[in-house]
Amino acid sequence: MISRKTLENEFIQLVERYYPSVEEILARCYIKIIDCNLKLQKKRIYYLVIYYPENCRSELLSKQNALKDIAENMGLVEVIFLNANRIIRDPLSRLKQDDFRFWLELHWIAARDRPLG
Repeated sequence: MISRKTLENEFIQLVERYYPSVEEILARCYIKIIDCNLKLQKKRIYYLVIYYPENCRSELLSKQNALKDIAENMGLVEVIFLNANRIIRDPLSRLKQDDFRFWLELHWIAARDRPLG
């Protein structure tokens, strides 16, 4: 069984090798592999989730086909793009209470591109 961290690193290495311009965009994002167990089929499937700041939305979504191609070639089911700014500002979200460390990481991603002052 391959670990999620290994899959994340392999994805980043492939992007660095084949799409160096996309690597600069991904450096501002948070990449996470989510696994799902299908009990009826006794199968494990993996999704790639890219949490991005609002400022790089258009750049990232313009390169989504390249990212999906790499993910599909790695055997990942789907690439999901989520706006980190919206997640941390959602008043109904329990992410801060349930997984504070992950919430802080998303906050860091969302705040990194904001100008100071």
